[in-house]
Amino acid sequence: MLQKLRDKTSGWIATAILGLLIIPFAFFGMESYLSQRVDTYAARIAQPPSWWASAPEVWPLTYLWNTKEIASSEFRQRFEIARMRAREEQGDKFDAKAFESVENKRKILDDMIDEQVMRMAAERDGIVISDGEVRSQIQQIPDFQVDGKFDADRYQLLLASQSPPQTPREFEQKVRDNLHYGLVPSRLSQSAFATDREVDRILRLLSEQRDVSFVTMPPVPADGAPVSAADIGSWYKAHASTYRRPETVRLEYVEVDGSALPAPVIDEALLRKRYQEQSAKYSTAEQRSVSHILVQVAAGASAADKQAAEARANKLAAEARAPGADFAALAKANSDDAGSRDKGGDLGLMTKGGLPGPFEDAAFAMQAGEVRGPVKSDFGWHIIKVNEIRAGNQQPFEAVRAQLETELQQTERDRAYNELSGKLVDAVYKNPTSLEPAARALGLAVQTTPAFSRAGGPGIASDQKVLRAAFSDSLIQDGTASDPIEQGPNRSVIIRVVDHEPEAPLPLATVSDAVVAAIRADRQRKAADAAASALVKAAKAKGLAAAAADAKLVMAEANGILRRSPTPSPQAVEAFFNAPRPQDNLATVDKVELGGQYIVFAIRAARDGDLTKATAEERKQLRDQLSQVAGGDAQQAYVKSARAKYQIKVAEDRL
Repeated sequence: MLQKLRDKTSGWIATAILGLLIIPFAFFGMESYLSQRVDTYAARIAQPPSWWASAPEVWPLTYLWNTKEIASSEFRQRFEIARMRAREEQGDKFDAKAFESVENKRKILDDMIDEQVMRMAAERDGIVISDGEVRSQIQQIPDFQVDGKFDADRYQLLLASQSPPQTPREFEQKVRDNLHYGLVPSRLSQSAFATDREVDRILRLLSEQRDVSFVTMPPVPADGAPVSAADIGSWYKAHASTYRRPETVRLEYVEVDGSALPAPVIDEALLRKRYQEQSAKYSTAEQRSVSHILVQVAAGASAADKQAAEARANKLAAEARAPGADFAALAKANSDDAGSRDKGGDLGLMTKGGLPGPFEDAAFAMQAGEVRGPVKSDFGWHIIKVNEIRAGNQQPFEAVRAQLETELQQTERDRAYNELSGKLVDAVYKNPTSLEPAARALGLAVQTTPAFSRAGGPGIASDQKVLRAAFSDSLIQDGTASDPIEQGPNRSVIIRVVDHEPEAPLPLATVSDAVVAAIRADRQRKAADAAASALVKAAKAKGLAAAAADAKLVMAEANGILRRSPTPSPQAVEAFFNAPRPQDNLATVDKVELGGQYIVFAIRAARDGDLTKATAEERKQLRDQLSQVAGGDAQQAYVKSARAKYQIKVAEDRL
């Protein structure tokens, strides 16, 4: 048999078949062997080559495709940035569980996909951003400006203070990248406009007036008819989601309240030591009212200019020291300090440390009314006059003793709170499945809450931070204690879930009364709707006034109602303007339900707004708003159409 097999496989036909089989194994088998990898992308965006739009995405043709990936790590980084921003904006209302929803993750990922699609489209279209465009964009950023102008020093300082620090080259590349993929969408948005006809149409609608007659239907009597068991069962089954017991938890907790700690005893010696350490806090420094005349010397001035400035300063100093000299008049006429010249050289009250060195040394060595100078500084030559000296003041220990004691007590209370909180955390971490041992060791009480739902409960259960922790998966599933939850200054709580009841349907026997009440309320609502519908039908046949009279109801009229009119109510006015305009002199009759009460109305007339009453500024504002809306729509449409040209694969399990 083996000889026959050898004979059959040694001919030229067998050799040809074997050769054909080797080809696919050589390409596809080897490729699969060599290219083994683990995908880590959150999304993959791919596009076939422009010259072969129908190219299949199979190896080896995949090398022809333009493919980009958004790594899971990139997505997590963007997601964490969005989380921090949301937490800062929402504060205590931030819900971590809701933020982790699949819908929110997809929204953030979709934004990243749109950005990547725009990058790929920009590369395909050959868009290039010039250095000048990048420079202009950076110079327009307000944070890099001083007095409305770009400041290079501030630019570099702010970049260096980032976490992590950025170099100008890195930041410029980031700006270039943003301009690169955002150029077409932003220009498309900016190119939108609104025509005069569109503006006129919106103005007519915004200032439209309507004449309306309306009847407020009286409440329908409460339904007291019997409800059968079959009706109860049918209603309960149809509204099963309504009759469910909410998820609840019950907590045990240990609270640390700094205000409840014993008041510390403050030693007299400690008070005096603190007074000495903070003596500057209870004293006012000496102040001097100073005026000056500045003879400015430019930084690059020549020797001759410097000598001339010094000579001029000596001359002015001699004039200022002359008996009866008017220092303020001399300053107004001669000082080069534009900031103080018009005030007679007055610099106001000064304390040590607020003036250039030589200037300050001279000013604080002078007597009141004395004139000195010229004094050299980096700005030039100064002629100085001390107008007034206000001596410093030191409050005695007795005057601030009570304040010192209060501060020390608070410091000691803070220290005691922090020490107790730290010990509690350490003790709880040693046995996180029970709070009793830690509380007993520190002399604290373990308290409990009644069961409460996500809507909250009494005491600590009303705190949003406690609610988020109490219903977190980790505390519910593990039964361990939480981290300390801050509830205010020097006040925190550690909680543990001791009982958890998941959401569950309520048995019919428990909610039968509520079901009966709901059925009767539904009957009452239907009766009210039927009464309103009957009045609408009659009003269409004979007019609302006659129909209301026949039904012995009161009809009211409101003429010239605008869209922003407050009466009879904003909701009713919205319904009046949502109804079609009267046609062929026939009023438009309809009804609207507002909070369980019906209003039947008839639109008797509708008049366009008077365009001549709109000011040029109002027209401009409306045109800008319409252009902005149209630009946003055009931008979204462009991104959507560009996205449709790519094959996008999202790895939901990696989000």
